[in-house]
Amino acid sequence: MNNKRGKIIVIAAPSGCGKSTIINALLEGGDLNLGFSVSATTRPPREGEVDGVNYYFMSEENFRDAIAEGRFVEFEEVYPGRFYGTLRSEIDRILDEGHNIILDLDVNGALSVKKLYGREALSIFIEPPSIEELRRRLEFRGTESSEVIDVRVDRAQYEISRAAEFDTAVVNDRLDEAINTVRNIIKGFTVLY
Repeated sequence: MNNKRGKIIVIAAPSGCGKSTIINALLEGGDLNLGFSVSATTRPPREGEVDGVNYYFMSEENFRDAIAEGRFVEFEEVYPGRFYGTLRSEIDRILDEGHNIILDLDVNGALSVKKLYGREALSIFIEPPSIEELRRRLEFRGTESSEVIDVRVDRAQYEISRAAEFDTAVVNDRLDEAINTVRNIIKGFTVLY
């Protein structure tokens, strides 16, 4: 058992950039000693999502209570009434077990965690090859209306403008290359205890 406290890896990306796919590949690889922090959200579950596995699904009222109690290391109202946040208890549990933790966050949340944890955290931004390619990927999913896609693309442009605030950025043009690049960045970071 590792007696050292783990490290925090924060990955952010606009919707449709392959962030979840990259994170899942890293978790399945098994070579980075990663634990995954389940985020909390007020959005309803999508088909097949399980409470406590994909997200902790909370009512807006319960989420606001948790904010008031200081139970989040970061939270964001991404869209009106749509909150996402990282529970402090999740991070502490995984780090104290000696595992590194990987966080799947929006840009503001990622930068908040980086500010809070400093050198204990690595922030990685996943970029699309272009805004046009991002729109094509979102449309290909077939899960959202054109109006929702427009909102996501507008938000993506804002998020991409903040990429320079991260420790590093990786363009996901070819998924296999992006996964390997992110894996190597994390390996380099986690050996710097």
